[in-house]
Amino acid sequence: MKKLNFPDFQFKIKKENNNNVIFDEIRKKWIVLTPEEWVRQNFIKYLISKNYPKSLINCEKSFYINRVLKRYDIVVYDLNGKVNILVECKSPNINIIKEHFDQVMRYNIELKSEIIIVTNGLNHFYFKLDKNKNQYIQEKDLTFYNK
Repeated sequence: MKKLNFPDFQFKIKKENNNNVIFDEIRKKWIVLTPEEWVRQNFIKYLISKNYPKSLINCEKSFYINRVLKRYDIVVYDLNGKVNILVECKSPNINIIKEHFDQVMRYNIELKSEIIIVTNGLNHFYFKLDKNKNQYIQEKDLTFYNK
């Protein structure tokens, strides 16, 4: 797989039915290794490297916006079960454009996350809600987990 803009992490990868599969330690199962999945798995490892507990990380779950089924890539909950971080992953072959930010903000109408991240594994965009200004401000990186 393509080298991404993350530290080098260790993964369990194997061949299954002519596909490469990767073990997802959050979902606890083998997943077909697509370029987007490669980004998702690297970002999960990145979250763990920033001390985010695996028990607070969730990925690839469905939810509804106006009765339309959607699926987020990664969320991290706070200790009260509220979404704290929403991550939208794209394939490294896809340039991140305005529509991707629009997509994650539509998801956030329902999820109400304080931190929004859009990544293609090469470029990462971090935004944090400034509660005083009621707007998202771009950050340089994700902070370490601090309960």
